[in-house]
Amino acid sequence: MEKITVPFITGDGVGAEVTPSMRAVVDAALKKACGDKRGIEWKEVLAGERAFNETGSWLPDETMEAFRTYKVGIKGPLMTPIGGGIRSLNVALRQALDLYVCLRPVRWYKGIVSPVKEPRKVNMCIFRENTEDIYAGIEWEAGTPEADKFYRFLHDEMGVTKVRFPDTSSFGVKPVSREGTERLVRAACKYALEHDLPSVTLVHKGNIMKFTEGGFKKWGYELAKREFGKELAEGRLTVKDCIADAFLQNTLLIPEEYSVVATLNLNGDYISDQLAAMVGGIGIAPGANVNYKTGHAIFEATHGTAPDIAGKDIVNPCSIILSAVMMLEHLGWNEPAALIERALEQSFTEARATADLARFMPGGVSLSTSAFTEEIVERILG
Repeated sequence: MEKITVPFITGDGVGAEVTPSMRAVVDAALKKACGDKRGIEWKEVLAGERAFNETGSWLPDETMEAFRTYKVGIKGPLMTPIGGGIRSLNVALRQALDLYVCLRPVRWYKGIVSPVKEPRKVNMCIFRENTEDIYAGIEWEAGTPEADKFYRFLHDEMGVTKVRFPDTSSFGVKPVSREGTERLVRAACKYALEHDLPSVTLVHKGNIMKFTEGGFKKWGYELAKREFGKELAEGRLTVKDCIADAFLQNTLLIPEEYSVVATLNLNGDYISDQLAAMVGGIGIAPGANVNYKTGHAIFEATHGTAPDIAGKDIVNPCSIILSAVMMLEHLGWNEPAALIERALEQSFTEARATADLARFMPGGVSLSTSAFTEEIVERILG
């Protein structure tokens, strides 16, 4: 039997409900599709509030070692600690393993009610740079000696005079590198070719930030021409670009014009969540953080811990379930992945879903998290 070990973080808040749901659905799909030939040995590791309460650490070394060792893992939502220390556990995981691509596929499923007229036209995969841009966390708070020192450097050494209110300004640094750009765009181009998708769009604000976002555009085009010249010449791949604000407009007007999108960290945050809203919301938006060079990948629920509904058995588990579909596809286990997607779409088509989705469906039937999970498992095994 081919069996792999997958470390998982249950997560905080609603993680205690969505992660067991995901495991049950994945196990059912593997049983149906593979029988005794393939399986997953789930290995729980800790992070977040539960980890802090049990070990005194928000992100224990054992957790990081498990992800390094087994390479592929999955996680529920994590609470960001308040105050000092780690700014974001999610960012810490991405940076520690150099998971430079935040991969966010967005598509519409039949039966899901969308706020847009033709959600079926939305079918994109976002390659969001994960380690640079303002999410690098290089910033200083207004009124601190560090902020004053940074401003003095800008003013006295660099001749910067455009800070309007220096005494009350906080400062952040936005690093964007050629290497970071190239590895992201390379991964996006390879993905487009492997999945027979027609184009990669570089989304940026290079019209204003000429050396950072403008550099991203320039280096992206240069990489494409240098490494994918043959595919470009043959028409198998098109690389184009779009200003970020125009792109957000275009996603509503002409979403069918885009397939693979490569963009910087902050742009990608906005874009992926807007696109998710266009196909039904963050509750059905999967995501992954990937290093295509080392093979490390952590798949995740893209929503937060939702403490207001935690423990009420009403949360939608589809984000982490669909992230598990991505994980199975990443492993090359496409048959169980397809079984899960088919079962979910059957349920949506019959207007049976958790309350956040069912309330918009004509004749929608609201199911609890546990009941929805049981129905999906039954559909898979059926």
